[in-house]
Amino acid sequence: MSLSEPLRPGGDNYGLVVDDHPLVAHGMTAFLRLHKKLEDAVSAGSAPEALRTIAQRGAPAIALVDFWLADGATTLFIRDVLALAPSTRVLMVSGDSHPAVVLKARAAGAHGFVHKQEVPEVFAAAVTEVLDGGTWFDMAADGAVPVSDAPLAREVPLSPAELGLTPRQGEILAMLLQGLPNRPIATALNVSEHTVKEHVTAILHKLQARNRVEAIAKLRGVRLELPASPYPR
Repeated sequence: MSLSEPLRPGGDNYGLVVDDHPLVAHGMTAFLRLHKKLEDAVSAGSAPEALRTIAQRGAPAIALVDFWLADGATTLFIRDVLALAPSTRVLMVSGDSHPAVVLKARAAGAHGFVHKQEVPEVFAAAVTEVLDGGTWFDMAADGAVPVSDAPLAREVPLSPAELGLTPRQGEILAMLLQGLPNRPIATALNVSEHTVKEHVTAILHKLQARNRVEAIAKLRGVRLELPASPYPR
């Protein structure tokens, strides 16, 4: 399917639910059909099925997308949806409450995130806010990931950029997560120990962690994805 020609909004102002759990998908679809801003709602059990629906029916007003589908995280799918249907508002949902999921959803271009355990009133408010052009994220004002002990169903891949870090800080964070002190990190990267210390301070500040131990705990369940060789050796 070509994404070179974005679709116009669908003629019937419908909502699209993308979830591979039939009972959950049915419930969210029925809920959307009752929303005063929508004329209809349909569901898809996979990313390819959802893209086929959009191609056949036109761009939905809103897409409710489960963060986890059978093939993994749906963040790349979100980018495909927004390339194909840029007018579509995207609200991601998940049973995972770890803040890394919310951060990844926002970085992918979603306009909001709501936890599946929220009450219907919160769910309805999130849908309305996103349809009205707003956003719905429970995040720190600066976008940093707050401390959380919530378990993750699967590892969430995050790049340094998605954590608000530079490529070099991402390299240092990867070594920090391995338990390496400043001197071996400096030797490995061929920089001064003072430079590493400054980067570590900036990393801890961005992660809102008081020390290395807290940073490691905060990123439990997160897989740090580094770009290939960002610096010459």
